[in-house]
Amino acid sequence: MRIGARVVTVAALATGVALFVFGNPPLLALLPNPIVPITHIDFDTFWRSAVALVDGTGIYDTDAKLHNLNPPILSLLLAPLGMLDAVLAYRIFVTLTVLMVAGSVFAAARELRIGRAWTALAVASVLVASPLHGTLALGQIYGILLVGVTAGWIAERRGRPRLAAVLYGVTVAIKPSLAPLLLLPLVQRRWPEFRAGVAATALATLAGMAAAGFSTGPQWLRMALAEPVATVLDNAALPGLAIRWGLPSLVGTLVGAALLVGTLLLFAVRTHRYGIDPSRGTDPAGVAPWAVLATGLLTAPISWHNYLILLWPGLLVVVASGRVGDTRRVVVGALLALAFIPITWSDLWADGDPLAPVGRALYSAILLAAWLTLLRPATGPWWSATAPRSDVGESFRSAEVPTRPSG
Repeated sequence: MRIGARVVTVAALATGVALFVFGNPPLLALLPNPIVPITHIDFDTFWRSAVALVDGTGIYDTDAKLHNLNPPILSLLLAPLGMLDAVLAYRIFVTLTVLMVAGSVFAAARELRIGRAWTALAVASVLVASPLHGTLALGQIYGILLVGVTAGWIAERRGRPRLAAVLYGVTVAIKPSLAPLLLLPLVQRRWPEFRAGVAATALATLAGMAAAGFSTGPQWLRMALAEPVATVLDNAALPGLAIRWGLPSLVGTLVGAALLVGTLLLFAVRTHRYGIDPSRGTDPAGVAPWAVLATGLLTAPISWHNYLILLWPGLLVVVASGRVGDTRRVVVGALLALAFIPITWSDLWADGDPLAPVGRALYSAILLAAWLTLLRPATGPWWSATAPRSDVGESFRSAEVPTRPSG
């Protein structure tokens, strides 16, 4: 596997460079474009809803080209930007997104103490990753979501599980497709954390509805349920992949649901058998929440490839669990390299091309590989039995194991 991962790394980097040099202009070239409604279409949708909230009109009844599929709490969070001109608001939002993404990855790396080399690689890789470029060009909210899940995970590591649950709950209120995060405490029978997460989601949702009008809650739900599954290549979710392969989206939904239920059952069984044990991967301060998050993304009707940046801290947990040059770190390096391939990859696969079904599955394959990588530590010890490790119940801090070199 190590050799294969290194081959994938080289191939991914070479493909990414070739597409940047010979393909259509990269997404970063769109950032200076001042035509927000056409170029930065997602941000335009959110901004118009924020303006409507400030003006006291319907946040889902705007002139945006896209439906705003996010609950009212997002419009409340972005209300300050709704008081600004669209171009200025977009530039501020992009700047904040870069800071939030880089800051979250840096904070996770520092928390894990993976060494300067891996910390630099982690931050640099996310800054050059296609998912971040797409997030910035379209003006998507994944920087906000990354801050939420990273802050929750760090709180868990520092012995504040209820605060972690609250932070996860607020993040889920902003993006309900991340709701599987709230199920990990449930299957592990950590009842206070489960109640705190659900309560935080409910309160944040109600706060958004109180600000925008309580009728906006049911209105949002109707729109979200009516939205069809996106068939374009950069929808990495399994329902989208099923349609691209000529199957009903229900097939992808059922497969994704099976992966989600299987992942939760795995953590439930292993937690029942071993407790909250870092060596078994059941520690919520370790890899467990990131594995659950990945299965949620696979199951949702729409999970753009840009969502991949949410898994960066989880991949760093895998890095921290291994030694220099071992297979786990090499596999993570391959995943980071695959994220470098730009969206112009889709231009290579024309309708009727016999290889198109394989090529158009790339982003789904990356998300599946990330899930497997995050799940792998749950199937065996993080390190050998002769190496010292944390006691059961202690937050997973693999990089603090004295016999393991970092970097």
